[in-house]
Amino acid sequence: MEFPVLYLRKGAERRLKAGHLWVYSNEVDIRRSPLTDFEAGTQAQLRAANDKPLGTLFVNPHALICGRLISRNPSAGMTPQRLTDRLETALTLRDRIFPEPWYRWVYGDGDGLSGLVIDRFGDVVVVQISSAGMEAMKEAIIRGVQRLAHPRAIILKNDGKMRSVEGLSSYVEQVTGETVETLEVRENGVRFEVPLTGGQKTGWFYDHRMNRARLQQYSKDCRVLDVFSYAGGWGLQAAAGGARSVTCLDSSRQALEAVRKNADINGFQGVDTLEGDAFEALKGLCDERQKFDIVVLDPPALIPRRRDLKAGEQAYARLNQLALRLLERDGLLVSASCSMHLSRDRLVDIIRGSARKVDRFVQLLEQGYQGPDHPMVPGIPETDYLKACFVRSLTEFL
Repeated sequence: MEFPVLYLRKGAERRLKAGHLWVYSNEVDIRRSPLTDFEAGTQAQLRAANDKPLGTLFVNPHALICGRLISRNPSAGMTPQRLTDRLETALTLRDRIFPEPWYRWVYGDGDGLSGLVIDRFGDVVVVQISSAGMEAMKEAIIRGVQRLAHPRAIILKNDGKMRSVEGLSSYVEQVTGETVETLEVRENGVRFEVPLTGGQKTGWFYDHRMNRARLQQYSKDCRVLDVFSYAGGWGLQAAAGGARSVTCLDSSRQALEAVRKNADINGFQGVDTLEGDAFEALKGLCDERQKFDIVVLDPPALIPRRRDLKAGEQAYARLNQLALRLLERDGLLVSASCSMHLSRDRLVDIIRGSARKVDRFVQLLEQGYQGPDHPMVPGIPETDYLKACFVRSLTEFL
């Protein structure tokens, strides 16, 4: 197969040789290969400045990430068969790890399918495409999913923010099966029902699965506050671990309705909800001198872009200070972050500083990562984004 050629500037191949899979627009030699010559979603051969072939990639001339590597083989493009093979390789891993089909089936670059996320909800599969290259492969993706999983429904939830960056339209479409409005989730022995529309990304975040399982081990007889609760992913798993009471705090009324429904589905007692802005609600609870044995902070990405780093770190610090003030003298803070631009060490440092600010002695008990259905690529730091710190907070200790 003949490919047009995209040339890199001198030295721009170093990051790719170290294991990364992206090409940025400022790394392209636009005199030898003008980006304007390529249509969005085109497959091309990538070459270094010395004309050495580096592989094949999808090109989008309109995006900052203008190239996404398909293969290190300069003659191997993304065919429907190659795509299906990678879907099958990803599926084999998940089925080896998880006893039931509730997981992230495809995690973009982590599975060699940059711009593609697939989540499995039993016999319903939700696909999210965020790159022009994967949009061009849409029909092949649907056929591959049908062949490998035989789901009763496939839904394209193509309404993520990255689509506008790639110049793609936003839409949600069910392409097979009877109409699905609610997704069933099974995680760590707990059942959830979440709305397909108006919910998180594909409907659920599986990435904290292992961390929520760890929370169950700490929760017996505890009073738990789950902040940014969504449908109760953390709080209801604390209830499954034997928590005495659970309060789920979220700004979304729809999410809190789902919490109450999910508590009923599982037969959990003592689950309450609190609607409001997290910062204001936490301050109000502090003013009321409320106390909890466990506080879970799992906010959305507070640092969406690198230029938001300072403001985002200040927000994380404020949240952690408020949460620590709400803990009993021997309490547990679970402080999580999904912000790619916030390093693990920096989150620990923010917790340390927050503890000193409110005069608490803290012990870092353990740290959690994303689950194995979100495999990291060592050469791509962006694939290692999820952090969870389990921190014991003490007063009158040192």
